[in-house]
Amino acid sequence: MTVDPFVREIVGAQLRSAAREMFVTLGRASQSPIIYEVLDYACGLCDRDGYLVAEAEGIPGFIGTLGHAAQEILAQHEGGMTEGDVYVLNDPFRGGGTHLSDVALVAPVYFDGARVAFAVNKAHWTEVGGVSAGSWSPDTREIHQEGLIFPGVPLYRRGELNDALVELIRANVRLPDATLGDLFAGVAGLRTARERVQDICRRLGVGILADAMRELHEVGAQSALAALRALPAGVYEASDFMDDDGVSDEPVPVRVAVEISPEGMRCDFTGSGAQAPGSVNSTWSSLHAACRSAYKAVIGPDLATTDGLFRPLEIVAPEGSIFNATYPAPVGVYWESSDYATDLVWKALAPVVPHRLTAGHHLSVCGTLVSGPGFILVEAQAGGWGAALDRDGVSALYPCGDGDTRNIPAEVCEHRYPVRVRRYELRRDDAGAGRRRGGRGLVREYEVLCDGASLTASFGRHRFAPWGVDGGAPGSENAVEVLRAGGVVARSGKLSGFALERGDVVRIITGSGGGWGPPA
Repeated sequence: MTVDPFVREIVGAQLRSAAREMFVTLGRASQSPIIYEVLDYACGLCDRDGYLVAEAEGIPGFIGTLGHAAQEILAQHEGGMTEGDVYVLNDPFRGGGTHLSDVALVAPVYFDGARVAFAVNKAHWTEVGGVSAGSWSPDTREIHQEGLIFPGVPLYRRGELNDALVELIRANVRLPDATLGDLFAGVAGLRTARERVQDICRRLGVGILADAMRELHEVGAQSALAALRALPAGVYEASDFMDDDGVSDEPVPVRVAVEISPEGMRCDFTGSGAQAPGSVNSTWSSLHAACRSAYKAVIGPDLATTDGLFRPLEIVAPEGSIFNATYPAPVGVYWESSDYATDLVWKALAPVVPHRLTAGHHLSVCGTLVSGPGFILVEAQAGGWGAALDRDGVSALYPCGDGDTRNIPAEVCEHRYPVRVRRYELRRDDAGAGRRRGGRGLVREYEVLCDGASLTASFGRHRFAPWGVDGGAPGSENAVEVLRAGGVVARSGKLSGFALERGDVVRIITGSGGGWGPPA
């Protein structure tokens, strides 16, 4: 260590503050409720080599992807990269991480002609084209059906806008004003972060910033190792089934072996099912994010997020598997497998780290997309979390991959879209019984007030309930229903482009969490 520890901590705090300011700027400038209401985005700063040194609190599902995006852009463009550049990346197989709707913007930060950092943000755009409105569907068969692929192309070069790229986007999306508004909101966030990093360089110097970033990685790694050495060493296993492969009703087996040792933590997903024909697949980068969520929950949720913190984490997953799909696999509803990866590690370690982890929760993002002429309503759904060793589970909370996201308020839904929110309440069921009971899911209803609307949804854990711990009862499953003239005309975990009529009611039912300990 060469930097005064007080200076190092001040630099770390300033970088995290800059990331949060980027987060606020992007949210305030965005056009889509999925960003400015739901907060389905993330912001971070990386060192000059593309390794994450600071992140705003946001979606855990993006923890593994911001640094990967910066490193991919650096690998592609280092020779020609200049001040004022901004790059667009959403290719899940090239550092984009999740699905095409989550678009990363990457900007190198320069000071006195030297590259000192990268500013990165990643936001869910409501539309990026493709065969389905909203750009995701559980039944797509290849990634090219899911929208525009940005492989890391320049949006700005030396500060000059690439007008051709903007017009290409405008011509290929269903909501061009909203999509481009979200694009330039991301650019505004990058500029905010760039100014803050340059302020640090003016005050402390480029050398201090670089050394502090290097030491923040080292402090993160040492903190993680200290936490892991306090846990009982051993190999802990868990297995489960995903509901289906996105196309058929065939369940997909998933499993993990988690090894904890004084040298680190290893998550091996060997033996899980092959990549699916439907869009429930995860890529290598999103698997990293999933494992990092569980890893951080185990070693200390309050530890500052840096790539150094994750050095002791090793991940193994065969190429071509459900957790490490290869091109051109569809990944539109990647959260179904990505969140299962988090859940498997959680399930394996809950009995080992009972003071940190809970029983199983509703798990799925329960992505819901109601679209029609000129509108697309898209959001995740909250549900019940599992009970803990010493307390009941939390009700109405978003799943592991979605972190600090929020619902779209009923008033905003009814103002922006032709729907009426008829019902929004805690689910009443007896699932998740235990010495400590699981948290409750939700029931929400949208009444459709227009013609020509359709529903697309992917609700995992529709067939396999959240698990209990130490004799606790399982929770309840997720489901989506369509009611017409008072009767249920559809009930499923997955629907693709289901035609809705004026007056139909879309009923969203999310699961309750598992219990902990015998109910008696």
